[in-house]
Amino acid sequence: MGTENISKNEKRIVYKTVFMTIGIVGLLFVGLLAYGAYWAFFDMNRLPMGEYLTEESSPDGQYTLKAYVANGGATTSYTVRGELVFNQKENKVKNIYWNDKEDSAEIQWLDNDTVLINGHSLDVPIDKFDFRNQ
Repeated sequence: MGTENISKNEKRIVYKTVFMTIGIVGLLFVGLLAYGAYWAFFDMNRLPMGEYLTEESSPDGQYTLKAYVANGGATTSYTVRGELVFNQKENKVKNIYWNDKEDSAEIQWLDNDTVLINGHSLDVPIDKFDFRNQ
């Protein structure tokens, strides 16, 4: 009887280890798939460059917002991409605006940290507007 209990305990430990391993590998796989989908479809750093439209600097000169128009081809509409340039951080850039069905950009700085792009108000450098997330 003593050896039966040991073998049952050993079986439980083996089953528990196998299920834990399968669970962890499964979670890693799902995590990688989710990140891959985000990277492929929603990452604003992968947007097309487009053609330069215009730019406006913030009142204090800390930021410059540059606008570009991208042509997706015959099957998609024009899109506008807004790129925030950090003038005091070695011209580091960050995409903060991406909207479809637009081919021009009207940029107006409301104050040092608030910009109005085609009617969308953004608090820079925190806010972003991406039509795919609306």
